[in-house]
Amino acid sequence: MNRLFRGVITSLVIGSVISVSAQKQETSFLGIDFSTHNIPLEEVIRGNPQPNGIPSIGHEGDWLDWTPPTSPPEFISQEEASLWLGEQEPVISIMLNGEAKAYPLQILTYHEIVNDSIGGIPIAITFCPLCNSAIAFDRRILLTEEHRTLQLQNNDQLIFSDLDDTLIEAYAFQNSHLPQFVTALEVTFGTSGLLYNSNLLMFDSKSSTLWSQIMGRANIGILTDARLLKYPAQIISFDEFQTSYPNALVLSRETGFNRPYGNNPYPGYDHISSPAFLFRGPTDNRLLAKERVVSIGLKEDSVAFPWNLLREVHVVNHYVADTRITVFWKDGTTSALDTTKIGNGKPIGAVGVYNRNVDETVLTFRWDGANFRDIETNSKWALTGQAIEGTLQGRQLEPISHDNTLWFAWAAFKPETRIYQLDVE
Repeated sequence: MNRLFRGVITSLVIGSVISVSAQKQETSFLGIDFSTHNIPLEEVIRGNPQPNGIPSIGHEGDWLDWTPPTSPPEFISQEEASLWLGEQEPVISIMLNGEAKAYPLQILTYHEIVNDSIGGIPIAITFCPLCNSAIAFDRRILLTEEHRTLQLQNNDQLIFSDLDDTLIEAYAFQNSHLPQFVTALEVTFGTSGLLYNSNLLMFDSKSSTLWSQIMGRANIGILTDARLLKYPAQIISFDEFQTSYPNALVLSRETGFNRPYGNNPYPGYDHISSPAFLFRGPTDNRLLAKERVVSIGLKEDSVAFPWNLLREVHVVNHYVADTRITVFWKDGTTSALDTTKIGNGKPIGAVGVYNRNVDETVLTFRWDGANFRDIETNSKWALTGQAIEGTLQGRQLEPISHDNTLWFAWAAFKPETRIYQLDVE
């Protein structure tokens, strides 16, 4: 076992790590209804003794007042952020409705969830260091009549909102089935302190339902089986973000908490031979447990693109479900899970995933040795999906929601996943 990571395990296990199966009757814990679930309770374990022990940012508190509200996120200019954020350090980059923001992993490592709003859309930016998964969600939960009724039995002060057609259309694109939704409920998310398959279980502020971060699905509680809409987010270098979005803001270190931002509490965790922390799920030996993959799930199809393959070819043209996609890989961005100082992490590169359709034309992308280009027009494209030179200059590829997961975690949730191979294009 990697020496640095062995120290992490020693420091992180506080007391005994116990299963919640022995606590099925502890319904007072955040008000969670443990009697309703779609995952085995004996496989859910505590990684932190307190809900919001890793405090999410912008959390409104829960409906039973177990956890107090936390301060909303604050943002600063790129110039200010550059005083403490290295050019190759990883940030979660997202753009919605013309607004872009960056969320440095050196901050997310200590909070895991930022409840925010981008382009007028309520979102939650999430990062689970144990799985290296960075996912953005819409904080509006689409509810069926059954779920809405269950909600009202527990909290009659809830405020529901009208359905948003754009939200429903995006949900239909990601999922193979479309339930009869009747309303939406806006929430904020906190960290429950519980893990499933070594992955963060979030809880929502209005029902205390537990949600798997990787799946964006309700697993335990009265909203079990509800799903969240995911938005495309990238882990890219701060430098890449600055180049693509020169006027965009960056999450500030002024969070209301005193944390050693910039330090990595999991040094050596992404070493390919190190074990997964608190993982008791099934093992898929098609790839090494800690191998990085770009994981994509649309409708009933799931595909994993091994990082090592992407590093060789830089570009892959493929498909997920009925959507033709391209995957870009570019070197430079450093790991947040390598050394004790995130700014000194090893370079591992970064990816972008996009729909290949532009004006009803399916583009085919290639790597010319220095740049991403499409064969049809020879336009040059940035890692962030912007055409920066050529016939299509100024156009933006439609981003596809994906994750930069460690293989063990994605495979545990999605065992049916196809692994991309070079001879399948």
